[in-house]
Amino acid sequence: MAGTLAIDLGSSTTVVAYQAPGEPPRLLPLPPYSLDAPCVVPSLLWLAAADQPKALLGRQVIDAGLAHDDGPQLQRDFKRLIGHRSPERQGLPLPPEEAGSRLLQQIWAAVPEALAPDRLVLTAPIDAYQGYRSWLQRASAQLAVDVIALVDEPTAAAIGCGLPPGSTVLVVDLGGGTCDLSLVRLEGGQGRAQPIAQRLLLGARDLHNSRQQLRCARVLGKAGLALGGRDIDRWIARRLCPDAPPGGTLLAVAEQLKCRLSEASEARAIVNINGEPSRELQLNRQDLDELLHQSRLIAQLDGLLEAVLAQGRAAGVDLDGIDAVLPVGGSSRLTAVQSWLQARLGAIPLHTRQPVEAVALGALALTPGVRVRDVLSRGVSLRCWDRRSGSHRWHPLYVAGQCWPTEQPLELVLACSRDQQSAIELVLGEPLPQQRGEVIFNDGVPQLSPRPAGAPEVQPWPHQPAPLPLTPGGNAGADRLRLHFRVDEHCQLWLSVTDLCRPEDQPEVRRLGPLR
Repeated sequence: MAGTLAIDLGSSTTVVAYQAPGEPPRLLPLPPYSLDAPCVVPSLLWLAAADQPKALLGRQVIDAGLAHDDGPQLQRDFKRLIGHRSPERQGLPLPPEEAGSRLLQQIWAAVPEALAPDRLVLTAPIDAYQGYRSWLQRASAQLAVDVIALVDEPTAAAIGCGLPPGSTVLVVDLGGGTCDLSLVRLEGGQGRAQPIAQRLLLGARDLHNSRQQLRCARVLGKAGLALGGRDIDRWIARRLCPDAPPGGTLLAVAEQLKCRLSEASEARAIVNINGEPSRELQLNRQDLDELLHQSRLIAQLDGLLEAVLAQGRAAGVDLDGIDAVLPVGGSSRLTAVQSWLQARLGAIPLHTRQPVEAVALGALALTPGVRVRDVLSRGVSLRCWDRRSGSHRWHPLYVAGQCWPTEQPLELVLACSRDQQSAIELVLGEPLPQQRGEVIFNDGVPQLSPRPAGAPEVQPWPHQPAPLPLTPGGNAGADRLRLHFRVDEHCQLWLSVTDLCRPEDQPEVRRLGPLR
């Protein structure tokens, strides 16, 4: 029974869905890895040794009592590190990419042979789409499937909740490890073709460099923070037991209390920490709401929302142009988050059904053949000499929020700063946000600290391009080089250089580096 399998890897849970031809989609039980209600696989791996080919996975880890083990054998929250260069990667016994690969491979091996899916659809987070895409291609290369396709999570979630093609959707994704807000305009509507997933492999043939013209689902704005449900659990644990380390059994109880408060106004639990006498913990919705405000989560959501809406306005879309708000992820069920959504976005229809499985079901509804048109999460500036002020200044080339790949090259003309100048140096840097929140760990507990606004700073790239030689030497103040910058479909920055003294020469083309 050939069909389509969708895997939505999450920070805390992984959703696996299956659809046979002519049948409705369904979540797929995968004993002994999946839970019963909801039918998901906890994103947990437990390894006796890093070189061990197989590991305990999902429910096996929970049943063995290892889900809150503080040792290096337990692998969790690794999704948010895939495709990112983060200091959290240091000291890990297993790279996040390897942990994710093992999880995918064991899930695929557990799919019943009778289903024999001939197509696999995977999902990728919007803030690390390109790096995540490259990792998924490597991780899935050994899977026995003809077609592997990829779709970004906001588009899949919108389709999974039944929103029509052509909609402009604000996706508020609050998962176990990250908070991500994305403003997405779905392809389709008004006579246009509907969105479909980007095809990666067909019959073991890599389509990475295919020249096929692909339809695009456009991302108008995005912002995110590496903080999620697991961090809220640590806040709860610290509030209820300030004298105990926030780990192990205490975190498990904190998570239980948090989940119960999505349905009830008060929750209680008994906990035993390190052999001490049992104590009763209780938490109500009001206390949890106050905790989230005091921990600055709501303030940071405000900041993320303002950043995304500003990018949307730059693309010509204001609040009135948003068709729906789509909360996904388990933490979106918290009453403080629901109240925040109602207060800030209550005039826009909220689609709150299926927050956990929406992405996987949406991925099933998409067929191979398109890519996502993304926006830059980081900008790039060129350092230039300002003769009037007698100092260097940073000239922005591309800013966060601009679409890529670029449709037209960006042109700059550079002049020499002195006579007989033999080369022009290129110094590139990444503009730092003027205001954003930082996650600072204090005794293992995350705290959100705002970064005050001020003059924009630019962090020079660690590796700079080689200088552009001038033959013959240039004269001060005379225009000498015409530069054309562009960002390609792999988010690589390219430069084409024309020497105005020799316009008949072929322009020199350089690849300057990735913008991720």
